[in-house]
Amino acid sequence: MRAIRRFTVRPVLPAELQPLAELVANLRWSWHPPTQDVFRTVDPEVWEQVNHDPVRLLGTVSRARLEELAGDGEFLAALGAAHADLTAYLTDERWYHQRGGEDAPAAIGYFSPEFGITHVLPQYSGGLGILAGDHLKAASDLGVALVGVGLLYKYGYFKQSLSREGWQQETYPVLDPDELPITPLREADGSRATVTIAMPDGPDLVARIWVAQVGRVPLLLLDSDMEENPQHLREVTDRLYGGTSEHRLRQELLLGVGGVRALRVYSRLTGAPDPEVFHTNEGHAGFLGLERIRELTVAEGGPGLDFDTALEVSRAGTVFTTHTPVPAGIDRFPLELVEQYFGGNSPTPGVPVERIVALGAEDYDGGDPAVFNMAVMGFRLAQRANGVSLLHGHVSRGMFNGLWPAFDEAEVPIGSITNGVHASTWVAREIFELAAEYGVDVDEDPDQLWSLVDKIPGKEIWGLKRVLRERLVLDARGRLAKSYAKRGFAPAEYSWTDAALDPDVLTIGFARRVPSYKRLTLMLSDPERLKALLLHPERPVQLVIAGKSHPADDGGKRLIQELVRFADDPEVRHRIVFLPNYDIAMAQPLYPGCDVWLNNPLRPYEACGTSGMKAALNGGLNLSILDGWWDEWYDGSNGWAIPSADGVDDPDRRDDLEATSLYDLIENEVAPKFYDVDADGVPPRWLEMVRHTLKSLGPKVLARRMVRDYVRTLYAPAAHNARALNSDFAGARELTGWKKRVRSSWSGVRVEHVESSGVGDAPEVGATLTVRAFVALGELGPADVDVQVVAGTTTPDDLLLDDSVEVTSMAVAETYEGGRFRFDAAVAIDHSGAFGYTVRVVPRHPSLTSVAELGLVALPG
Repeated sequence: MRAIRRFTVRPVLPAELQPLAELVANLRWSWHPPTQDVFRTVDPEVWEQVNHDPVRLLGTVSRARLEELAGDGEFLAALGAAHADLTAYLTDERWYHQRGGEDAPAAIGYFSPEFGITHVLPQYSGGLGILAGDHLKAASDLGVALVGVGLLYKYGYFKQSLSREGWQQETYPVLDPDELPITPLREADGSRATVTIAMPDGPDLVARIWVAQVGRVPLLLLDSDMEENPQHLREVTDRLYGGTSEHRLRQELLLGVGGVRALRVYSRLTGAPDPEVFHTNEGHAGFLGLERIRELTVAEGGPGLDFDTALEVSRAGTVFTTHTPVPAGIDRFPLELVEQYFGGNSPTPGVPVERIVALGAEDYDGGDPAVFNMAVMGFRLAQRANGVSLLHGHVSRGMFNGLWPAFDEAEVPIGSITNGVHASTWVAREIFELAAEYGVDVDEDPDQLWSLVDKIPGKEIWGLKRVLRERLVLDARGRLAKSYAKRGFAPAEYSWTDAALDPDVLTIGFARRVPSYKRLTLMLSDPERLKALLLHPERPVQLVIAGKSHPADDGGKRLIQELVRFADDPEVRHRIVFLPNYDIAMAQPLYPGCDVWLNNPLRPYEACGTSGMKAALNGGLNLSILDGWWDEWYDGSNGWAIPSADGVDDPDRRDDLEATSLYDLIENEVAPKFYDVDADGVPPRWLEMVRHTLKSLGPKVLARRMVRDYVRTLYAPAAHNARALNSDFAGARELTGWKKRVRSSWSGVRVEHVESSGVGDAPEVGATLTVRAFVALGELGPADVDVQVVAGTTTPDDLLLDDSVEVTSMAVAETYEGGRFRFDAAVAIDHSGAFGYTVRVVPRHPSLTSVAELGLVALPG
């Protein structure tokens, strides 16, 4: 018999246990083991049954047990200590307050389509969401004044299982908000706080606002599943990365436009400061810039700026991070769909639809005039942009060079901040406990760990890794048995899973999304050679593999099926396993339990790849193609680099070459080091690499480092520029007028003649080259431009090499009639070899962040 209505009844806690509700309500528990221990003590059996979900724990445990705990002095002492610790964490002064500085933003709005905080709040699909979650957690640890903004999906992403034949199957369990660690934002009268967005076909989309408290950082989640909405609008927040183009457009309108409105509601109700900086984590939230322009132009009570001035104000305080090096990963909508939504009954009424369309137009060589590109709009609406590793920054500058065609790739205004991971979330608690035995509180400051690495005896480190490996093996066996049962196998057919894997065998992990470029099945290129590695009599290897394919990606599903079929082979199934439904709960024992983390994408399509960072923090060694962060920080001793056959055009041939290199490395370097043990059973050469990995990578891969980098290089400068333009908007109006004047007058800017002296026919290092440039500026003046000598090493066809270029500004030496000037500069020749130079003119203004910002340059001839 089915119930006609379902709802969640929340428990009434005895007064003595009220601090328990506060601990549950703050997601800091998800990275704080002592708080988890308190939850476990409430009822250890139920804690395991509810998969470590404290909300479900309190909804399941009996009232009699709660009354018993209310009189348990030992439990109340532990509860009081955990509550006091949370209170101190939320109120103590942190790095952000200590750094001071006038440029620290009062608040930063951080927008992302997904957030991976904990497995009990399944609002993420993969790396982008996990990165966003780690960003919020690290910001909380540092005291950064961040507010997250996202969507609350009724079904989350999806749960993955396998058919008997190994084909991925998706299910979408309904998530009840009342069973999640979130609370509704309420108006003063107790009603639920909402935002509304106009839809072209009416009625308005209404979304309520939920708050997930991530330590110090509030995360606002918008939910359209409300009775006020018709069915098609209730379904806007149904699932992550699903549906038609129009469905995705509605989601991104809610995230961007609705997200800004939700921030305004949150500030009004809580007294929190309005954000000075808006961070768009990938292009999905790009429409936030249009809402900010609406606020500044036509909104009631706003300053009533014109569109161009409002654009400058909005851009100054906006940061855009691109995460994909794959054009297919960028949202592109049909132009007519965007015109339909922003014309007429627009979600941003008063903002001209033709200006909106222009912001996302691919109006450059090779662009498609029929589409609206969310990443292109993201770059045009943000004054500061970055990729997520050095290599990805380079790739992004190449991908989007068309937006700044007059400039070489090196000067395209897209920088880099390499991602990091949140140590307290991903490092095994036993590592922290071992550090504590040596007097270091790693939870308070992970940077203290690196000084300990050489002090801990190898036998202790190796013993700990064995404990972590065994935990992974036991966890994997349980998951494997459940998977085979769900696939329809009888218990007698999977009884072998009780002995699958071995805690004393070299364990390699591979877990990530399964698009084709990540090459899940590269390891299967030579099945017989892989079998030989898995079954080696003295140096066996075992593989633990996980990953989801997008529901619409049948190619990715075929890769999973191919691997599952190989892993089903009775000959090797005890040495290679595929674990379905990869999520945070699976990942937390997986990273610490692996000895080696494998990553073999098609270079350079891995933007960053933070899973290998998590393994490294747990004493794992990386075995990876030189892509993403590994290209940047591999030093020859902290793991192994799989040689990449970049110049080979035949993809099958390339895969074969790189797979052979992978097999060779495992057989000849990885396995021998792991199994070459001393009299104590400890592998000294392996541990030398582990120690070096922790010391060389540990400080770099932390999300704390990443967030500090964002504050120093993006957030604080953006706040500075935004204040300069926002104070009375005079600065914004001046900048807007200056840009219009420069653009309209640029056709009159010419480098008419260049001459040089100071070097003879045989110049030597140390010589000084004197350059004179005769420049016509037309209606502009010398203060409007920077005339530059660009010099460096040249190729045989006279191209200046990007990494050798030095730029020297020239000074006005003489003034002539008709807006003509002579500019002079002296350039020191400080290296031998082919040398060349040119002269160029670029716009100059104190509010510009890059010479390429306007895309204008004048060159000789």
